Amino acid sequence: MAMAARPRGSPLLRALAGTRGPPRARSIHEGPDTIDELLDRHLSKKSPALDDDAAEALARRRLTSSRREALGLYRDILRATRLFEWPDERGVPWRDTLRANARREFEEARGERDPEVVARLLIGGRDAVDQALERVADASRRMVQAEEAKRRGGA
Repeated sequence: MAMAARPRGSPLLRALAGTRGPPRARSIHEGPDTIDELLDRHLSKKSPALDDDAAEALARRRLTSSRREALGLYRDILRATRLFEWPDERGVPWRDTLRANARREFEEARGERDPEVVARLLIGGRDAVDQALERVADASRRMVQAEEAKRRGGA
């Protein structure tokens, strides 16, 4: 004689298991999903055909998101350039040179509408900022270690 499966766990879980309602998701202990369930859950669904207005609204939303990311990246670049105070060979602070180059690159990419190109530019820019900040942090650490070594050796 087969016994009915009893919910395990806390009283709250047992109470919830006894309630009727929409079908609940199977837990991992109840066996594997069928192929159809896996495909349905993990593959992106085709969106219904969009009319011109809906397609334009979707494109505008994507551009707004990219615009927000680009502005965030630009602000991060401006913040990062505060760390570059020393002058170059001409006596111009590196901060000013870096800011001018960032502005020029952002202006050149302003009209770009291809989402792949925009994403590639944003990722490359973010990576460049992260690398520059990491190099400045490493140089700062080396300078602090050299100062500490000098103090220990001189004291």
